[in-house]
Amino acid sequence: MRYFLDTEFNGFCGDLISIALVPEDERQTPFYAAIECSSPTPWVVEHVLPVLKIEPVPRTRVADLFADYLSDDPRPVLVADWPEDIAHAARLLVTGPGLMKPVRNIRFELVDGELVSSGASSAVPHNAYHDALRLRADVLAYEARLAM
Repeated sequence: MRYFLDTEFNGFCGDLISIALVPEDERQTPFYAAIECSSPTPWVVEHVLPVLKIEPVPRTRVADLFADYLSDDPRPVLVADWPEDIAHAARLLVTGPGLMKPVRNIRFELVDGELVSSGASSAVPHNAYHDALRLRADVLAYEARLAM
């Protein structure tokens, strides 16, 4: 199944703050989690932390929850519109030198956000869950236009 991915992170190439996966199938439960951020940038303090809407937990806990969420899907495809989102999701699976969470056959797809964007922003900008919802809507609408 495809999951639409978005993350928020602490500045350019900074640590992961939140991650969301919104399944293509709207009947499936999405994934959304936040990680404790000890030294947020001023921009993150102003734009990201106020809209998290969930309590941050330790990174190891988010990694466990993320891997558990994907574990029942034999071939998950994570779709993102920004390379850093993919990098953060992949790094979340790494548990140590040569070790990773038991998520196999995972694929990542990078779409051109400019191409698929409806031009509308998410309902709650800089909230990974709402941004992932917007990405799903944009990609599915774009694919529907192509199918016509």
